[in-house]
Amino acid sequence: MGVSGRNKSNGDHNMKLFRLCPFWQTATNSSTSSSTQNLNHSHKGSSNSVRHVEVNSSGLKSATVSSVARSLLPAPRRLRLDPANNLYFPYEPGKQVRSAIRLKNRSKSHVAFKFQTTAPKSCYMRPPGGILAPGESLIATVFKFVEQPENNAKQMDQKSNVKFKIVSLKVKGGIEYVPELFDEQKDQVTVERILRVVFLDAEHPSPAMEKLKLQLAEAEAALEARKKPPPDTGPRVVGEGLVIDEWKERREKYLARQHVEAAE
Repeated sequence: MGVSGRNKSNGDHNMKLFRLCPFWQTATNSSTSSSTQNLNHSHKGSSNSVRHVEVNSSGLKSATVSSVARSLLPAPRRLRLDPANNLYFPYEPGKQVRSAIRLKNRSKSHVAFKFQTTAPKSCYMRPPGGILAPGESLIATVFKFVEQPENNAKQMDQKSNVKFKIVSLKVKGGIEYVPELFDEQKDQVTVERILRVVFLDAEHPSPAMEKLKLQLAEAEAALEARKKPPPDTGPRVVGEGLVIDEWKERREKYLARQHVEAAE
């Protein structure tokens, strides 16, 4: 038999086997495709996991950055000050002069405040501290002794090295103010502002001087109002504790007037 005849017989034999077992090719193709799909799926899964890790990493990074940024931000101020940055005093050497500043509680809770100064021997505040309810305000008066300039210099030095600091603390309503509150809760104390001393020419009018005079007058009026005793709204008692009724008092006055008119 020739080579061509042998090849033909082998081809016929293979065709018979394929017809008898056609699932071989199907299984081979399916296994190949499933292997390819599994590889693709695993590759996609690995890429998704990498992307998920990257997202989590960026999220943690942003959260860390935001927390650091919040820690670097200054604490929110609880008080509104007027003036906001300086304490203005009339320049009168050799005398004790006064300044004034308005403090208003801008928060929703009770706030304790306290004055501090770098010159406690020549300065003092009235009041030195207190507690403000939400929305409440007051005008504090600051006293300072102005020293004589060296060599009797006539030129006014508008700035001073003396500084004042106002600190605040969130407290519960109804408690009484004591300076020890700031020592017991040092971590919760906020520095509201550091104020510089600025002198004004008392002989020349200026908007700052006019505003200072108005605030000082308001502070004096508030101090006088606090000194007055509260009005007595209770019933009046005379003699041995008998309560005078207003209607009875008016009736007695009317009868007395009628008696006088009848006598005339």
